[in-house]
Amino acid sequence: MDIAELDIPGVFVVTPEFRKDERGSFFEGMREDEFERVMGRSFVPRQINYSVSQNNTLRGIHSVTSPPGQAKFVTCVRGALRDFVVDLRPGSPTFGAFASNVLDPESGRSVFVPEGVGHGFLALADDSCISYVLSSVYVPGTQIDINPLDPDLALPWGWTRPPLMSEKDANAMSLRQAEEAGLLMPYRAPDARHPA
Repeated sequence: MDIAELDIPGVFVVTPEFRKDERGSFFEGMREDEFERVMGRSFVPRQINYSVSQNNTLRGIHSVTSPPGQAKFVTCVRGALRDFVVDLRPGSPTFGAFASNVLDPESGRSVFVPEGVGHGFLALADDSCISYVLSSVYVPGTQIDINPLDPDLALPWGWTRPPLMSEKDANAMSLRQAEEAGLLMPYRAPDARHPA
C-alpha cells in the first residue's frame, strides 16, 4: 500500500497493492496502522455512506463545520469518478487550492480528506458508486456546501456538456461567501506531537 500526501496539507492518496491469480484479485483498501504511521494520526470510522450517480453527475463541494468536523476516506467501488478536494481552511498555505484524481475500482485508489477540506466529484460512467468512510456521524445543520462552479475556484471538471447537479449544489455559496460567514474551519499547522 502506497500512501502519498498531495499538494494540500493533510490530503493523502492511497494506492493499494493488488494480489492477482486465476480467481481474481485481492487488496487492502485501508489499514489504520499504516495511516497512523504515515499520517501521524488515527482514523476511526463512525459512519459509512454510499452514493450512486449516473454519468456526468456533479456532487460537491461539501464539508462539515467544526464541531463536529469530519474526515473522509473516499473510494469508488463501481464506475469512475473525477475526484476533487479543495482546501477550505483559512490560514492554510494552500487555502482555495485543489487536487484532483481519477478514482475507479481497477486502480483501487482512494483519497483521505481531512477535516476542513472540501470534497466533490464528477461521475465519469453510469451507475458510479462512491463509498465515504467518515470520522463522525451526520449532524443536521453542520453541512457546508460550496458551489462547485465558483469562478474563483475554477475547478477543471472536464465535462463536455452541462453536468447534472442538485439545486442545493447549484445554489451553494462561493468560497468567499463561506469564509465571510465564518463557516470554515481555520487551518491548524501540524506540530511534532499532533500532525494534521
